[in-house]
Amino acid sequence: MLQTKRLVLSVFIICSTMSVRAQFLMDMIDTSTSLGKGMISIYKNFDHLRISGYMQPQFQWSTGKGMGVYQGGDFPKQSDNRFMFRRGRIRFDYEHYNKQNLPTMQFVFQFDGTERGVNIRDFWGRFFDGKWDVMSLTMGMFARPFGFEINYSSGDREAPERGRMSQILMKTERDLGAMVSFAPRQKSHPLSFLEVDLGVFNGQGLAGPEDYDSHKDLIARVAMKPTAINQQQWLLSAGASILYGGLEQFTPVIYRMQHSGQFLKDSSDANVGVIAPRHYYGGDAQFLIPNVKGATQFRAEYIRGTQTGTRDHSETPGEIPMIAEAYAPLAIRQFDGAYFNFLQHLGSEKHQLVLKYDWYDPNTQVSGKQIGKDGLNLTIADIRYDTFGAGYVYYFNEHMKATLWFDRIWNESTSLEGYTDDVDDNVFTCRLQYRF
Repeated sequence: MLQTKRLVLSVFIICSTMSVRAQFLMDMIDTSTSLGKGMISIYKNFDHLRISGYMQPQFQWSTGKGMGVYQGGDFPKQSDNRFMFRRGRIRFDYEHYNKQNLPTMQFVFQFDGTERGVNIRDFWGRFFDGKWDVMSLTMGMFARPFGFEINYSSGDREAPERGRMSQILMKTERDLGAMVSFAPRQKSHPLSFLEVDLGVFNGQGLAGPEDYDSHKDLIARVAMKPTAINQQQWLLSAGASILYGGLEQFTPVIYRMQHSGQFLKDSSDANVGVIAPRHYYGGDAQFLIPNVKGATQFRAEYIRGTQTGTRDHSETPGEIPMIAEAYAPLAIRQFDGAYFNFLQHLGSEKHQLVLKYDWYDPNTQVSGKQIGKDGLNLTIADIRYDTFGAGYVYYFNEHMKATLWFDRIWNESTSLEGYTDDVDDNVFTCRLQYRF
C-alpha cells in the first residue's frame, strides 16, 4: 500500500513540474516563489529528479515543391505537403540543494526523437557557488548565451520556428563548451535584475560531429531581467550579446568582398592557418503590457557582423568544407538581420494572435541584380530574404496547444537563374503540441 502511494505521488510530482517549467533553455526553477520552494522539498524526498517533455506533430503545405528548409526542413523534391513530427523531446533534470535550500549542482539530459531519428539536445552540468547564490559554472552541450530567440524554448515559442537569421547563424542553438554566469537569484540582492554570461565554445555546435580546428568562439551576453517600469506592472527586458570567433583556413584560396561588389579570390599561401572571422553583435528587447485577460507583447532583436561560410552557403560549416577530396575555399561576408514580434491575447488567455516579420541579408555589400552577374563570383548564398509570418494559437490547457501559421517569404530578385523573381516557397503549418 505504501509503495502504491509513493508511485501515485511520484507521477503527480512529474506532472506538476509543468507548472514551473522554464521558458528558456538554461533556466532553473525560481526558488524565490512559494511554489518553487515547495518543489525543493518534494525533490528532496524523491531524489531531486524531474522529467518533462513535449511532442509536436504537424501538417504542412507549401506553395512550391521541395521548399521549406527554414520551416522545419526541406520538403521532398516532388512534394508540397506532408505530415511530420517536428520535435519529440524528453528531458531529465537532477538538482541538489544544500541545507540552506540553495542550489549546489544541476545536470540535464535532453533527447529529441522524430521519424528522422533520435539525437541529443542537452547534455550539461552546472555547479553553483552554494553560498552567495549568484555565480555558476556550466559545462557540456548547451544553448549558446547569445540573444533572446536562440534561448527561447521551442515548447514555449509561439511561432513554429526561429527566424532564418537565428537558424543560419546558430544552427541547432547548442554547442560544446563552458560558461560562467552571474545571476543573483534572491530578489533582495541589489543586482537581482541583472544576468551576465561568458562562455567559450567549439564553434560548430551540433551541426558537426566534432571540433575540426583549434579555434574557439567567445560568447558573452549582458541582460536585464523582466523589470516592472510602472505601477501597472508593464515589464521591460533587454540584452546585448557578442560572439567573437572564427574558422581556420585549410586552403590558400579565400574569397573577400570588395567595395565594388565583387568577391575577390585571394590565393596567397599565407592564408593557410589564418583564422577567418565570425564576429556577431546583437541587441534585443522585450516589452509586455498586462491586459485584463492575457497580455500584449512586443519583441525585437537585431544582429550584424562578419560571417565566414563558403561561396554557396552562408551557414557556419559543421565540418571542414570539401570539394571532391580537396578543401573548399571559404568566403567572408558582412551580414545583418532582425525580427519583430507582436503578440496579443484575444480577450482570453486561451486565444492568441501572433505577427512576426524578419529579414536576413547574408551580404550587405551587394543586392538585387548584382547577384549573378558575370565576374562578381556571387551565388545564392548572397540573396536577402524577408519573411512575414502570421498565426493563431489556441491553448486547450497547460498541456496542449494548437498553432495555425502562415509564412510569406520573399527573396530579392537577382540575375541568377531561378532567382530572377520571387520564388514560390510560402508555407502553411498546422501543429498540435502535447506537453507534460
